[in-house]
Amino acid sequence: MHADARETRIQAILDRLDRLTALGTALSAERDTERLTERILLGAKELTHADGGTLYLLNDDEDALVFHTVRNDSLGLAMGGTTGEPVTLGPLPLRLADGAPNHRNVAAHAALTGRTVTIRDAYTAEGFDFSGTRAFDEQTGYRSESFLTIPLINHEDAVIGVLQLLNACEPEGGQVVGFTDEDRRLGESLASQAAVALTKQQLITEQRELFEAFIRVLAKAVDEKSKHTSGHCQRVPELTLLIADAANRTQQGPLAEFAFSEDERYELEIAGWLHDCGKVTTPESVMEKETKLHGLHDRMAEVATRFEVIKRDTEIQALHERLAAAEAGRPPAEWATEAAVVTTQAVLDEECAFLGQANIGGEFMSAEAQERVRAIGEGRRWRGPDGREQPVLSEEEIGHLAIAKGTLTAEEREVMKNHMQVTIDMLEALPYPEHLQRVPRLAGGHHERMDGYGYPRGLVGTENPIGGRMMAIADVFEALTAADRPYKTPKPLSEALTIMGRMCQDGHFDPDVFDLFIRERVYLDYARRFLRPEQIDAVDEAALLGYVP
Repeated sequence: MHADARETRIQAILDRLDRLTALGTALSAERDTERLTERILLGAKELTHADGGTLYLLNDDEDALVFHTVRNDSLGLAMGGTTGEPVTLGPLPLRLADGAPNHRNVAAHAALTGRTVTIRDAYTAEGFDFSGTRAFDEQTGYRSESFLTIPLINHEDAVIGVLQLLNACEPEGGQVVGFTDEDRRLGESLASQAAVALTKQQLITEQRELFEAFIRVLAKAVDEKSKHTSGHCQRVPELTLLIADAANRTQQGPLAEFAFSEDERYELEIAGWLHDCGKVTTPESVMEKETKLHGLHDRMAEVATRFEVIKRDTEIQALHERLAAAEAGRPPAEWATEAAVVTTQAVLDEECAFLGQANIGGEFMSAEAQERVRAIGEGRRWRGPDGREQPVLSEEEIGHLAIAKGTLTAEEREVMKNHMQVTIDMLEALPYPEHLQRVPRLAGGHHERMDGYGYPRGLVGTENPIGGRMMAIADVFEALTAADRPYKTPKPLSEALTIMGRMCQDGHFDPDVFDLFIRERVYLDYARRFLRPEQIDAVDEAALLGYVP
């Protein structure tokens, strides 16, 4: 060979090796399976100057090869990979109908034997059944000649798929030729790297699926612990991601320039699923407290019984007075009248009903209502089974019935709030990959406030990462509109957003995130998916506090 021709040849080989090296580096860095398979096939076609090719992957049952990515330049055919076009070809079975190995098909043969097959011309080759190929050629006017079929063998010496290349072409002129031994070696080298990359990607995917399944099981366990928060740990991450996606797409408002990366969005999703994991340690007596007097049972029934005793004693006392008056010969006008008894009993019924309503709890109880609870509790007296006269309510019962918000006492609220510190402690004990390092901070930030009066750490403003500030809005909105809370009915959109507007104005929420929540109608997207139809009422956004249209 002439020296110049030899140098040209050597340079061509070096160029192909450089492309192989670059391709291997790219494969090892690729994290998306669809892009990875596409890059493998396109890279193999480029290295070998092939006109077409197919990448098959072994199915889960390992009994067939599935067409994953297909390309043919002459026919303009592109299926699978990132094209969005589904592969319409059926799988290639590795076994025949009688159970024998399918060595008739060249791709199946390569998978079964783990050996590369090179064919110069399918129309003259013996030992394989190319009837399907010929039928395809007749239908398309194409002529399938040379084949290079390489098994994908991973680091465990297991076949995971097959790379099949079709019709090698001369770089100059495009004439179809056979695949050379050099093509085979380059193809096998690429196939080896591709198999490792695919196996790595599969392992990463399986680990990710296991991790996600585990956190969903944990979230479900928290929800199952209380019938009154069923679905909360599933809805909060959904709403948090709706807010995050709105931040990514918005072109106006304070967050117009903000965007989450794919990794940051995934990190936020994981944090959302784990945001209440610490509730696994919260006593059920606190989580399941439906009413203010709820303990082992609702003690309001006992209070009602005491009022019935007072009513009975009032009536008995009136009868005794009337009898004594009659025996003393006093006129009937001086007797305790039946009307007075009825009036007294009506007052008692109204007071008992008031306490029953107070027992239910709610978003707010006025100071006047709280004072009336104390006045009734201390002012009304009844005679217990032991004959001793005592206030109709104990100090503990008065304290419970006068709870200003919800059904929990200050002590019980502290127990409930402790779930946040437990959540952070649990999550900080886990080892995370680099892209999930902030999960504890994000999950632990959904009860923090912009003014620093939140918990557990009292973070101020942007000390709480923006994902945590988004989750704070998601957590409150979900709680206000949820149909499974023990002490209230689910609120319609207008009322829920009015409450949240006041909270935003009072320093609870990040005003920029609240602006996004309203401006991008995130609340409405969520409502259409999770709320009852009767809750989706008209919202006057211009009237909301904490929001400027």
